[in-house]
Amino acid sequence: MEDKCEILIENVTKTFGGQEVLKTVCAKFEMGKIYGIVGRNGSGKTVLLKCICGLLYPQAGTVTVGGRVVGKDVDYPENVGFIIETPGFLPRYSGLKNLKYLASVRGKVKEDEIRKYMELVGLNPDDKKHVGNYSLGMKQRLGIAQALMENPDILILDEPMNALDNNGVEEMRTILLKMKEQGKLIIIASHVRDDIDILCDEVYGIDAGIMKKIC
Repeated sequence: MEDKCEILIENVTKTFGGQEVLKTVCAKFEMGKIYGIVGRNGSGKTVLLKCICGLLYPQAGTVTVGGRVVGKDVDYPENVGFIIETPGFLPRYSGLKNLKYLASVRGKVKEDEIRKYMELVGLNPDDKKHVGNYSLGMKQRLGIAQALMENPDILILDEPMNALDNNGVEEMRTILLKMKEQGKLIIIASHVRDDIDILCDEVYGIDAGIMKKIC
């Protein structure tokens, strides 16, 4: 495509209870890059990611994904995988059964692909253990598998390394860098400076709803 910009955020403002959580935020995100968003808890990072995914809509400004305005041209942008906040799964189902259930909503991916992505993130798809008995790290891996399983062009990841041990962190970094090489667009919100330094091509800082590019 001539214009590599896939996500365009223009003057986005989001208010809750009269308080501006995002204040005229502007940014451009291109395919084939990893972007970092850093900021303290409550700074607006997660709210911005939700606006990109169509989970929230701004009071003012626009979020355009793939040339379509979220909340106007499309309710939820297509070809976006995301993990935002704690993944929610059915506790009495296995990991595979959870992902098969979620995949059935859109019918875009078959079981063999789900199995492939579970194995990619270090989970055994034949494990019958209920997700309610998973460790926090296993739940995080399952959430990442969910974000990846439809092979989206865009990944939106909020604190993707939460609860992972050192080996898990290294594995996830390797996965994300390979996906960047495939031309995917990845946006990561993280408190972990090493993740930002190792993975990201560009970094935005957000504080009290105001976002600025910092490197």
